[in-house]
Amino acid sequence: MRNASRKTKKSNTRQQAFNRFMLVVAILVVWIGGIGARLVYLQVNQHDWLRDRAERQRLDIRKSKLPRGTIYDRDGRVLAMSVTVKTLYADATQIDDVAAAAKAVAKATGGNQKELFKALKDGKDSDRRFVPLVKGLNEDKAQAINKALDTEKVRKADLPKFPGLHWRDDQSRSYPHESLAAHVIGFSNSDGVGQAGIEQSQNDLLYGAVIRRVQERDRLGRVYDEQVSEKEPPKDVMLTISNSIQYKTEAPLAKAVQNAGAKAGMAIVLDHKTGEILAMANYPTFDPNKLQSITSDNLMNRSVQSVYSPGSVFKLITYGSALEKQLISPEGMIDKGNGTIEVGGRVFKDHGSGGPVTYSKALSQSSNVAAIKTALRVGKDGFHSSLLKFGFGKATGIELPAETKGIVRNPARWNGDSLASMAIGYEIGVSALQMAMAFATIANDGVRVKPHIIKEIRQFDEKVGSTIVPEKEQVVSAEAARNLRKMLREVVVSGTAKRAAVDGYSTAGKTGTAWKFDEKLKKVNAAKYMSSFIGMAPADNPQVTIAVIIDEPKVGGRDGGQVAAPVFREIAEQIFPELNIRPDIFSESQVAETEEIPEAPIGDIFESPLTPDEADEVAPQLLKAVVSPSIGNAVRREPDLKSSRPVSHVTNEKSKAVPPEKKKPSAPQLPKSTASEIKPDMEVKRKT
Repeated sequence: MRNASRKTKKSNTRQQAFNRFMLVVAILVVWIGGIGARLVYLQVNQHDWLRDRAERQRLDIRKSKLPRGTIYDRDGRVLAMSVTVKTLYADATQIDDVAAAAKAVAKATGGNQKELFKALKDGKDSDRRFVPLVKGLNEDKAQAINKALDTEKVRKADLPKFPGLHWRDDQSRSYPHESLAAHVIGFSNSDGVGQAGIEQSQNDLLYGAVIRRVQERDRLGRVYDEQVSEKEPPKDVMLTISNSIQYKTEAPLAKAVQNAGAKAGMAIVLDHKTGEILAMANYPTFDPNKLQSITSDNLMNRSVQSVYSPGSVFKLITYGSALEKQLISPEGMIDKGNGTIEVGGRVFKDHGSGGPVTYSKALSQSSNVAAIKTALRVGKDGFHSSLLKFGFGKATGIELPAETKGIVRNPARWNGDSLASMAIGYEIGVSALQMAMAFATIANDGVRVKPHIIKEIRQFDEKVGSTIVPEKEQVVSAEAARNLRKMLREVVVSGTAKRAAVDGYSTAGKTGTAWKFDEKLKKVNAAKYMSSFIGMAPADNPQVTIAVIIDEPKVGGRDGGQVAAPVFREIAEQIFPELNIRPDIFSESQVAETEEIPEAPIGDIFESPLTPDEADEVAPQLLKAVVSPSIGNAVRREPDLKSSRPVSHVTNEKSKAVPPEKKKPSAPQLPKSTASEIKPDMEVKRKT
């Protein structure tokens, strides 16, 4: 019994051991089977997702941009440069508590907690590894934020010691001289893309190259391997403008515009022998460091984007064409008759007496009759050919965006009085730069040198990459140019530009005062003028050409001789010593003679002297450079140049002399005059 009991008990023990073993085996089989199934699921179904996640944790792809190229003036002074700033960003995949992170960042930076929370939450939901939180911080502010966000328990290889937060080096554009040459330099946006001026036209050269870095990190974020792909570095641009001359041009221009209550002003200083622009000023202006202050009104570079009717200053082309064809000479005589002339059914009238005068005297008096008679001798085809040779009707090619080509109609579309109108500066549209280049051609003995505002393109290592070689063209003979300078000299000595006289220097030039066309009135507005003076010095061997144009002066003197000529003189007096231009005469007369400004041509100013059809034809005459609401995108609106008949009137620039005034050369006083002193320049009558 006992043996049987023992055998039974022993058998049960073995069975239990076997059962337990099989249970363990079963559990192992199930466990291994489950693991195997899971591995199959992960390796097959989740392979791509796991691989991407592993790469994101191990690999860090960072893109950085080299600093945008620097813009210098001709003497190497920095006009625009990039400075390094810090951007605090979050790797949303590393942040567990979004609300706590948003609260901590808001407290450290002074930001809006709700906005930070939304940005982090969106980044967390979309697994974004770059969520910018604060931009444009300098090093001091970054260190203060690091201190505020420091967390003792966090182990990180970089700052700040806060989970998921990192710093990235960025760049910001800085313009050390603020508004100086703002229209030339332009500005770039937050993405480093040029939006105006040289920043826009040379964006491909200045744009900072993007560098791609692939970094491999350990679990603590430390980099143990890195691959870098480099691109060609950006280039630097050296301009032809002089920082000093630009300032000495902008200051008198701004003062004149403000004193005259004018709408705007333009001034250009150029070296006619090389084509280099030494200064290009526009007023009103803006500070490219403060993008919020930029508007469509102050953004336009009127010197190259705006078109206007030049008025009497355009008589340079009339007499230059005749001198080139040897039809006249400075001392030759021309009979102004009774001071009127009829062309194409319109009567043009001078202010003042008629009779015979020399061509030099006719130009100094700004006689319309003499200019029209001279143009008729040149002829339609000859005059049109001269316009094209002087560069009108096409862009100058200067390295600035949105340059206008102006308006020059084909002779086949001219009216009977078109040649007479163009002879005195109407029925044509020009830019300030085009007009300055015409005078520069005469100053350079008839040779037109293509204007440019870029002197050199430099490599990133400051080595000169390329220099500008301007194109040259003989427009008129040297003899014709010298004779025309003699005539322009007379304008300053005894004519309408006595206020342009510079002590110690023989100055030559021409004034212009043109009525502006008013699109609302469908006629020229006798209350709106474009007043200008363009000149050169010394007259016998000019070294520099200066153009000054004032748009709609309202206070005091409003003609070119009163409002623009003094600005020319003040600019010249300041820059001639800097350019080492030596005086060539003992003294220059400072006696000022006022220029006559025309009143309303016919009837009341609010009643158009033109028929409705004629008024509609006048409107397209003035091309405007329109700036779109998106700052920085200047777009020219080209009119439909239908056959038009712009009103043909301009100023005669002679009247009684004003007693001389003692003035300091560096601070010329603008002449004072009232509307009652203004007399009609020329009457335009419709022959019936």
